[in-house]
Amino acid sequence: MPTAALGHSAIALNKHQRVSYRPYPLVGVITPWNFPLALAMMDALPALIAGAAVVLKPSEFTPLATNAAVAGWAEIGAPDVFRGVTGSAATGAAVVDMVDFIQFTGSTRTGRDIAVRAAKRLVPCGLELGGKDAMIVLDDADLERAAAGAVWGSMFNSGQACVSVERVYVEAPVYQRFVALVVDKVQALRQGVPDHSCGVDVGAMVSDRQLAIVEQHVRDALERGAKALTGGHRAPHGTFFEPTVLVDVDHTMTCMTEETFGPTMPIMKVADADEAVRLANDSRYGLSASVWSRSTARADQVARQLDVGAVNINDVMANLLALPLPHSGWKQSGLGARNGGAHGLLKFCRCTATTANRISFRSEPHWYPYRRFTSALLRRLLRIVGARDLRRRFR
Repeated sequence: MPTAALGHSAIALNKHQRVSYRPYPLVGVITPWNFPLALAMMDALPALIAGAAVVLKPSEFTPLATNAAVAGWAEIGAPDVFRGVTGSAATGAAVVDMVDFIQFTGSTRTGRDIAVRAAKRLVPCGLELGGKDAMIVLDDADLERAAAGAVWGSMFNSGQACVSVERVYVEAPVYQRFVALVVDKVQALRQGVPDHSCGVDVGAMVSDRQLAIVEQHVRDALERGAKALTGGHRAPHGTFFEPTVLVDVDHTMTCMTEETFGPTMPIMKVADADEAVRLANDSRYGLSASVWSRSTARADQVARQLDVGAVNINDVMANLLALPLPHSGWKQSGLGARNGGAHGLLKFCRCTATTANRISFRSEPHWYPYRRFTSALLRRLLRIVGARDLRRRFR
């Protein structure tokens, strides 16, 4: 990896300084089922470009896409540094136990287990975990755009995305209008098995287990006083759950505090932006969020108060594909970051700091034996360099 030359401090004027980077020999990439190829390549390719070998373990639910990618790497005659393994939890544990760096995308529960397992070997890890992404709609927002963004951001891939809109806070003056727009748009969605005719908007859940989680979150909300303005039920056939809009929700309900990962949108009225920020930050997750306002300055002021790794202003999920920016999570949403320009490559490397003399002498002033004159001179130089004001420097 190319080396980076650094500037010099006053203490090291006689030193050439540089940092060089060498890739971890073997990087393990463990990916989830919701975007099996995209998420795998977003981590595996930067590691390969950095010079590491990669072993890729996809979700046991969706191994075919990544298997094809690994096979394609071999077919083009690329170096034998990219392999895939398939299996469930035991396979993932074996990957963690053999690699020099582990990159994981998935649930917070599994990410915590991986972090503990990697820590026992003192192996670094990057974790992109769960989210409960908040959307804040201010009273000066373009409500048509905000409603359209909310519907797409919450229902895309049946809500099965880590950066889905999972809860919405709307300032009171525009709450009724925003809700009406959202309900109209959600009721117009077409649900079914996707085909090439673009006749379907929302598909199915990945499994009966995931469907049961969504159903439990909605049932809990309804039992605690929420209302479903549209949807609210699983379909009679398949693993479909109706696109659902919930109102009269609060933070006693799991739909507002736990990751749902389904086609639901709970909407909560707030008095002002301060209450919206407080509620948005009232979460163990901190992946991303969005703020909606016609004033970019006002939206940015709110964005700076949110405890998340990324904020989209008047958009949703856009940060995930802004490759020059780091994609990271705060709190229990992860450790480290993917992408981020050079960082996206250097994270898969170890660094070595090297110093070399510009001019070499037979000895250095601070080496043995100590002498009165050189000791006094060094003390004065250190005081000049390190003191915070002129009085102390030349005392």
